[in-house]
Amino acid sequence: MSDANEMEARASSGTKDAGKGSLDTSKPGQDSGKAEPDVVWLYQASKKIYPRSVDGTFARWRWFFVFLTQAVFYLTPWLQWGNRQAVLFDLGARRFYIFGLVIYPQDFIFLTGLLILSAMSLFMFTAIAGRQWCGYACPQTVYTEIFMWIERKIEGDRSARMRLDQSPMSLEKFLRKAAKQLAWIAVGLWTGFTFVGYFTPIRELGHLFLTWNMGPWETFWVFFYGFATYGNGGYMREQVCKYMCPYARFQSAMFDKDTLIVSYDAERGEPRGPRPRKADPKALGLGDCIDCTLCVQVCPTGIDIRNGLQYECISCAACIDVCDGVMEKMGYPKGLIRYTTENAMREHWTKEQVVRHMFRPRVLVYLTIITVVLAAMITALVLRPPLKADVVRDRATLARIVEGGQLENVYRIQIMNAREEPQRVKIDVRGLKDIRVASENVFSVGPAEARWVVVTARVPYGVAEPGTHPIEFTLEALEHPGKVVVEKSVFIIPR
Repeated sequence: MSDANEMEARASSGTKDAGKGSLDTSKPGQDSGKAEPDVVWLYQASKKIYPRSVDGTFARWRWFFVFLTQAVFYLTPWLQWGNRQAVLFDLGARRFYIFGLVIYPQDFIFLTGLLILSAMSLFMFTAIAGRQWCGYACPQTVYTEIFMWIERKIEGDRSARMRLDQSPMSLEKFLRKAAKQLAWIAVGLWTGFTFVGYFTPIRELGHLFLTWNMGPWETFWVFFYGFATYGNGGYMREQVCKYMCPYARFQSAMFDKDTLIVSYDAERGEPRGPRPRKADPKALGLGDCIDCTLCVQVCPTGIDIRNGLQYECISCAACIDVCDGVMEKMGYPKGLIRYTTENAMREHWTKEQVVRHMFRPRVLVYLTIITVVLAAMITALVLRPPLKADVVRDRATLARIVEGGQLENVYRIQIMNAREEPQRVKIDVRGLKDIRVASENVFSVGPAEARWVVVTARVPYGVAEPGTHPIEFTLEALEHPGKVVVEKSVFIIPR
């Protein structure tokens, strides 16, 4: 701990000296005795942050979500469902395959429901426990953790990385930096390849990638997404959370005094200061905080939580883990830094009281909306007909008189099979007296196939006045009796 503190002091001293030098605005040959106006820079270059590794309950939870989210992301495209990829967003064919579910453009109401669920869930969990999404499951956090793990394995922990960056170029430094870059590039490219594998069958994409025969769009997105992962996880890191992510800016609108946040107990910790391990802090007039700065060293965004809640805090709880470890070594109670609420800190509530105040009106409103939307989506999916149809009039032939003195209109109907099994579809028409389908009216449609068919409808001459008359086509799946799709159209009777 003393080595790390010494390194932190040296780093801080160097930064201060550099900062003083940057404010020297005197020009060569200028009389240094003359008073110069103070210069205030509107931009300050950010200091590189060297997060220290930490172990603890919350760190293990964070790695659990890293493994869970990346297992889902990297493995899902390789799953098979029958003769196709289990999850495939086929933009060319304008349909999404999600295991046994086939989503057509007409089903995008489900995407709206999914977005509402995601937003309401984010609002609810933020109101309850702050930026949990940011700290544990956000892709930026996840890939930053992966890239920092690679960095630590190759270059060492915090102090070793600082020494390596400050040392002159050598063979060892070059090899370590090169190995890190190659590992980062490999992760980035594999991530980009997997991302494109959700839109192009990944087994086919793998063959095209190895033979360098990918199309221009596949090539662009593999390298673009790979470069974005490499840049965000390797270099930008906390800059994305602090300056690019809008969530950091509007999170305060979703917080209240009963929101769980990472908090430093100033009443217990102050005044802070170093002391021997066996010394009595009360006799020295000190609080429990020994001012070791480890909470700052482990923070991925480089803030000091002891200064209060800041918008840069992503609630990763790394400071809680390291502080609990220090408290345990010092023989003090844990929880100097902990998840708690502003009201709980002020009123000294117990854990039971904190939990009781979580379910307040705004949380219940979010929960109600989530429940209603989720129930509506599940009901709509269960009751969704096995077929979908679009009816288009044949514009080349508006209406004509055929044998027997009958009037005929021609229609083109797109039949979309929403099931992963072949179906036979029977087409009927209604809406005018004695109207009937004069052409073939039973068609076979393959699994998840969209097929265009030509259908003619006829009525006896003189059955209705000249003009356009509303009619309805009914499509029934013969393998699912009672499942009928109705599409509206018009029948034209010429003058």
